[in-house]
Amino acid sequence: MSKHFQFTRMELAGSLGDLGTILPLAVGMIMINNLNPVGIFIGVGLFYILSGLYFKVTCPVEPMKVISAYAIATGISAVQIQASCLWVFVMLIIIGATGLINVIGRHIPKSVIRGVQLSTGILLLSQGVRLMVGTSSFQVMQEMAEPHLLIQHIGFLPIGIVIGSILGLLTLFLLDNKRLPAAVVVVGVGMIVGVLFGTHEGWDQVKIGFNLPHLLPYGIPTVNDFSFALLILVLPQVPMTLGNAVIANADLSHQYFPQDGNRVSYKALCISMALANLGSFFIGGMPMCHGAGGLASRYRFGARTAGSNMIIGGIFLVIALCFGAQVLSIVNLVPMSVLGVLLIFAGAQLALTILDMQKRKELFVVVLIVGITLASNLAAGFLIGIVVARILRWEKLSV
Repeated sequence: MSKHFQFTRMELAGSLGDLGTILPLAVGMIMINNLNPVGIFIGVGLFYILSGLYFKVTCPVEPMKVISAYAIATGISAVQIQASCLWVFVMLIIIGATGLINVIGRHIPKSVIRGVQLSTGILLLSQGVRLMVGTSSFQVMQEMAEPHLLIQHIGFLPIGIVIGSILGLLTLFLLDNKRLPAAVVVVGVGMIVGVLFGTHEGWDQVKIGFNLPHLLPYGIPTVNDFSFALLILVLPQVPMTLGNAVIANADLSHQYFPQDGNRVSYKALCISMALANLGSFFIGGMPMCHGAGGLASRYRFGARTAGSNMIIGGIFLVIALCFGAQVLSIVNLVPMSVLGVLLIFAGAQLALTILDMQKRKELFVVVLIVGITLASNLAAGFLIGIVVARILRWEKLSV
């Protein structure tokens, strides 16, 4: 067996690390924006497998959060999301294939990268807590903390807090346990809870078959759809993608895999995401990227090789091909609080990358990016952080 493709319990555990980011947003876009579950899950599965085959180290797959969050919050049409996928392809293929991303990357100070990583970590932690207490946007729309469980409270405590607290403590004890990997136990226990106490909504319609995605399932976007997607969805997304999914992700991958991570370059990440979004455009999937948060989570829970990508990619493909539109009935077995636990540990792992920042000016930039991100968005924090880091290189300035 190649050292690049291991299929151990730890690789299985690490492969589950992205679920906290993928599942809530994917389910939200299926239910609110009417995206096709088959297109989404087959797109995710193929992206995992092809990324693993090329990069040969564990590689994350995540939804593009700016586009996904806006889409769910406003209920825009599926065809507008589809149009955004094509725009993302065009922009990333130009930035990547021309080598422009290498020029951009050379001018990004390390303090800005750490600021993006810390900001992303804090956002993941916050979202994880919201999923546990029932205040994420999806849960608020459903007006229930655990929409797919029959039990909502144990005494005065919301069920999500009870499940999340127990599994969070369990994760702390098992985080470095190779015989009982934490993520496998957490997701496994969560699914058992879903089987025993779930609403089992849609289970009467579940049938095993063979389901393939349709080509352009929402039709061909109009000029207005493309204009809206560019201005409202894609332009705010691209700076965040370059900062988090390309530059911060490549930096983290090289930290984790100094021997084997050489393929995870700025150019390769741009082209990989571009091709994935081109595929999403044709099969009706969601906008996807590689994210530093997903990588931190996969690594923390035990993934070290591309075998983790083969495992989770295969799982996504099998359930999509076999269950088709009813795949949500399977996914909904995992309580939201379980996904919250995964996000909390992913966020903590990513946030701790700032430990190598020693100088006051560097830390100032990191903290500034976090503040701007929390007040506005990560794209703004990334761009302003670059400007401030450059200004602070002037020796006469101090903080």
